[in-house]
Amino acid sequence: MNRRNTSTYGFSRASKLLEDRIRRAGESRGFAVTRLLTHWEEIAGDLATMARPVDVRFGRQGFGATLTLLTTGPMAPMVEMQKETLREKVNAVYGYNAISRIRVTQTAATGFAEGQVAFSTRGTGPEPPRPSPEVTARARDVAGAVGDDGLRSALEALARNVLSKHGK
Repeated sequence: MNRRNTSTYGFSRASKLLEDRIRRAGESRGFAVTRLLTHWEEIAGDLATMARPVDVRFGRQGFGATLTLLTTGPMAPMVEMQKETLREKVNAVYGYNAISRIRVTQTAATGFAEGQVAFSTRGTGPEPPRPSPEVTARARDVAGAVGDDGLRSALEALARNVLSKHGK
C-alpha cells in the first residue's frame, strides 16, 4: 500500500479553498487582478482608510477602465484630490495603463449592506507602548551624525524599534 507521508493529514489551507471563489467574485466585478482587492492597504497607503475599491468597468472601446471607489461624504474631497496618484499606483499593480479614470462614490456610515463603511481598523486600536527615555536617548545618539533631517528621524524610529525589541 502506497501511503503519502504528509503533515497536513488531508487538510488544505483556507486560502487555497477560497482562492477560486475570490477570483471569480473579483472578476465578476471587473477585478481581473484580485491583488487590487487583497492588497488594497499596501497599494493605496493612507488612502485605504478613507476609501475602498468597489468596481472596475471597462469602456466599450477597451481603452482603459474606470475604477469606482467607495468613501464617506467627509472624506470624498480628500480622495478626489489624490485620485491621480492613486491611479498611478493601481496601474503599477496591473503592469500597464489599465485604469484611465477613477470615480468616487459617497455613502453613509450605516445603511444597506453594500453601502456600509468599514474601511480599516488601522489607527483605531490601542496605542503601542512608548519606549523608555533611555531607549529614546540611545536611538538619538545612534542617528545623531546623519545630516538629512528626514533620514535622521527615520533612523531614530528604526533604532527605537530595534532597541525596544531587544530590551524585552
